[in-house]
Amino acid sequence: MATASKLLSPFRLGRLELKNRMVMAPMTRSRALVDGNVPSPLAPTYYEQRASAGLLITEATQVSPQGVGYIRTPGMHSPEQVAGWRKVTDAVHALGGVIFAQLWHVGRVSHPDFHDGQLPVAPSAIGYEGEAFTWKGKTRIVTPRALETEEIPGIVEQFRRAAENAREAGFDGVELHGSNGYLLDQFLRDGSNQRTDAYGGSIENRARFPLEVARAVVGVWGAERVGYRLLPQPFPYAGMKDSTPVETFTYMARELGRLGLGYLHVTEAVSGNAVPSAEQRITPLLRKAFQGAVIVNGGYDARAGEEALARGEADLVAYGVPFLANPDLPERFRREAPLNPPDAATFFTGEEKGYTDYPALP
Repeated sequence: MATASKLLSPFRLGRLELKNRMVMAPMTRSRALVDGNVPSPLAPTYYEQRASAGLLITEATQVSPQGVGYIRTPGMHSPEQVAGWRKVTDAVHALGGVIFAQLWHVGRVSHPDFHDGQLPVAPSAIGYEGEAFTWKGKTRIVTPRALETEEIPGIVEQFRRAAENAREAGFDGVELHGSNGYLLDQFLRDGSNQRTDAYGGSIENRARFPLEVARAVVGVWGAERVGYRLLPQPFPYAGMKDSTPVETFTYMARELGRLGLGYLHVTEAVSGNAVPSAEQRITPLLRKAFQGAVIVNGGYDARAGEEALARGEADLVAYGVPFLANPDLPERFRREAPLNPPDAATFFTGEEKGYTDYPALP
């Protein structure tokens, strides 16, 4: 890569100095301890190996037991989990890295097996065709129950407490997982939210709960240390759709911008990494609406990342699988070195294999 690479140039995110504009995207790895969803003892090594990223964002991390939807995913709601994450942040900070925790509630993307037989919760009792992976194996998704209006403040509080726990664990900030068909996303889109109370109907009402969560977390961290992830396209995996995506997502971006959030993290390449055409893309509209730092995500390589920055479409570029398989990805981009091939069979299983054993350059 050319020495004038913008991708490898520093960036100031609020008061944080990032060494480059490369972000390690949040990636579920399913390595948490079976007992208590505590981060794996290997997690400090995994994250410190990748501390050359300008910003690391952790795998999605549950804000409460109610938010669990997958086996062996870590939480941010118990003392043991906080202690496990503290080992991660200490390891990353020792190498000069910056790391945010991604806070997560899966909503309807779950199964009663995770909740002592109780139904998963959602904005509305609307199911979708899909499967859950529980300790009993693969099983069909069930129709969730709709949250009562009076329950919603309690879930806002779950996010607020998790944000406090992330601060105690030593993180530099947090990202709210508002995409991929999880609870915040479910409230925002009219395909999954058919409520008739103050949290449903109009775009303003559907955005009410996600924005209440964002305000609560900003109250813990301050706005510049909080990011928010959006995915404005339909998301087939979780049956997610919206009748007016441009209006819905530009409204959400604008309101998040008014809160002064540190960044907006936008994914627009889904379903086989098929990048939407220029006519279909919403990210440029979201950038104008948000008016703050924007991270783009979805199938980028070094050249595409440079081009996105050169066009002024983004300030930072997130890489998922390339960082998974190449712990020294910035250096490989700098040297224009070959990349390690990813081992998809170990994305969600394997302990150290496919997790901490990918080689770095000599």
